[in-house]
Amino acid sequence: MTDETKQYAVQKSDAEWKAELSPAEFHVLRQAGTERPFVGEYTDTKTVGVYKCRACDTELFRSETKFDSHCGWPSFFAPLAEDRVEYIEDHDLGMKRVEVRCANCGSHLGHVFEGEGYGTPTDLRYCINSISLTLTPA
Repeated sequence: MTDETKQYAVQKSDAEWKAELSPAEFHVLRQAGTERPFVGEYTDTKTVGVYKCRACDTELFRSETKFDSHCGWPSFFAPLAEDRVEYIEDHDLGMKRVEVRCANCGSHLGHVFEGEGYGTPTDLRYCINSISLTLTPA
């Protein structure tokens, strides 16, 4: 799933990832899968804290940037810092989407969309799989 030419700070074989992640986590994080909408543990949470990559524990998003988009997945209007995520153009479904990955380990997080009209400061919606994240409460 990850770009084989890119060297991530955290590098593990598929066997190592499979030993650390559940089958569902491996499918989303390492194979760019998507969890079903409205089932993730963070879709509706209002807990204040920091969201981290479930695979490598890198801090990715803060609760202050989370908003209710009613799309079925947690939505954020900005990452913690631009160097925490990377963007890959995705044409898998016959349309252009921008995949969001953890810049530290290359794990799939979700996609980012712009221009949808949400009243957020960036006009961006980072649509992130709950299973890609862990929340550390403040």
